[in-house]
Amino acid sequence: MRVAVLGGTGHVGTYLVPRLVEGGHEVILVSRAKREPYRPHSAWSKVRRLCLDRVTDEAANIFGPRIRDLDADVVIDMICFTLESARHIVEALSGRIQHFLSCGTIWVHGHSVEVPTVETQPRNPFGDYGVQKAAIEKYLLDQSQRHGFPATVLHPGHIVGPGWIPLNPAGNFNPQVFATLALGAELVLPNLGLETVHHVHADDVAQCFVKAITHRNAAVGESFHCASPGALTLRGYAEAVSKWFGHDARLRFLPWETWRTAVTKEEADATWDHIAHSPNCSIEKARRLLRYEPCYTSLEAVYESVQWLIENKKLEF
Repeated sequence: MRVAVLGGTGHVGTYLVPRLVEGGHEVILVSRAKREPYRPHSAWSKVRRLCLDRVTDEAANIFGPRIRDLDADVVIDMICFTLESARHIVEALSGRIQHFLSCGTIWVHGHSVEVPTVETQPRNPFGDYGVQKAAIEKYLLDQSQRHGFPATVLHPGHIVGPGWIPLNPAGNFNPQVFATLALGAELVLPNLGLETVHHVHADDVAQCFVKAITHRNAAVGESFHCASPGALTLRGYAEAVSKWFGHDARLRFLPWETWRTAVTKEEADATWDHIAHSPNCSIEKARRLLRYEPCYTSLEAVYESVQWLIENKKLEF
């Protein structure tokens, strides 16, 4: 089949595009600029690339028609962030494609209620990113159920992999948190360190997209969590990382209002976003209907990322 991937050189696209090529698909990569993927692969030489600026072209009402004119059987949209953008692409593609797959986020649920969270639990998103992604999901599934638009929504966890900084045990992206644990130094965590984060390796997200295409009949009109088999508490995460370096974790805990004053505003804002959500999502639906089976646990995925940071001298310790 001809598959158009919108935004295919990012974290997931680095793995998704080679999987599609190896699966025998003709792949068209649509992106704003010619950016190289995080990891090289011979499959990229077989990919047709098209440079389009989505924001500019949507404003001119030509982005959707340009994607339609590619005559793709399947469109994978990795870069839809507003309801208006979703409406634009759906109106252009209705009746013209076999399958439309959209990348969402487990943050559509907002805070966790009953864990592990399943896809049928109510949506209570907060923050613009989660609110917009929840609106996109609602719109796409409504279009599928009421008008036959062949949409599937996949909701990844915190995406990790070699080439970028993973979400750390403090719930933010300061790589020195890993250095602190590697040195056996004291790490201060907010509250009691019992909030959760739920990672997923980028290649497992890519696997889930491919499985959804393969099992189209089960996927159309549905949303699926795409994460590792289990979430981590901040405390348990820190303890595991310390053991990688031969230490028992030296942890201290402070109330949130005190803890936030000891880090930068950027770090505090990121940590608050993650601990306020505290995701812990079930992947049983994807396992059952799509035959999705992640290759990495959360810790295995993060370990690979941290090893890349060390090998490329991105950590100072």
